[in-house]
Amino acid sequence: MTAPPSFPALAGQGWSVHKRPTFSTRVASHVSGREVRSPLFAATLYEFELTYDGLASNAAFPGLGTNSLQSLMGLYLQCEGQYGTFLYTDPSDCMAAGQVIAAGDGMTISFTFLRALGGLIEPVSWVSTVANVYLNGIAQSSGWALSQPNTLTFAAAPASGTVISADFTYAFQCRFLDDQEDFENFMSGLWQVQSLKFRSVKP
Repeated sequence: MTAPPSFPALAGQGWSVHKRPTFSTRVASHVSGREVRSPLFAATLYEFELTYDGLASNAAFPGLGTNSLQSLMGLYLQCEGQYGTFLYTDPSDCMAAGQVIAAGDGMTISFTFLRALGGLIEPVSWVSTVANVYLNGIAQSSGWALSQPNTLTFAAAPASGTVISADFTYAFQCRFLDDQEDFENFMSGLWQVQSLKFRSVKP
């Protein structure tokens, strides 16, 4: 599978950053005050909102990165607004070490990469790199492969009860929330974006 383009890390990004876990719940209320709730999402979707205080359109502001405006605007145009997807690496949420993925059953060879967040265990969107894979805590130098976006595949099924874990990095596969974005040129060679919104999508 071909990886989507990556969201650029740019020095001109400002504060604050918003990250909104999103659910969809159907609620049916009764006259007695009781209610029935039904979750519609199997996994959380995340909405992000970033601001950019400074984007350079030329080489006059090297601290912001030469042509950083073109990097961000180019990604937006490449995605055609909401249509295409890209990979966003959240600096605060992008890696797992010794993460338990599953227990072998002697038959299954493919397992979805998971990550822990507090008491929650959920699939990751897109695995970027895998440093180590462990069977019962023993690193495996071969016999496994990463199948993107987020699957660990073994050449032979791990034995029943074998604990499968891994060290890996991951990104969120996302799309922009709007088909129009405001890039503001506030002085010669300098631009800003006051609100850039995007959300994760299911792989």
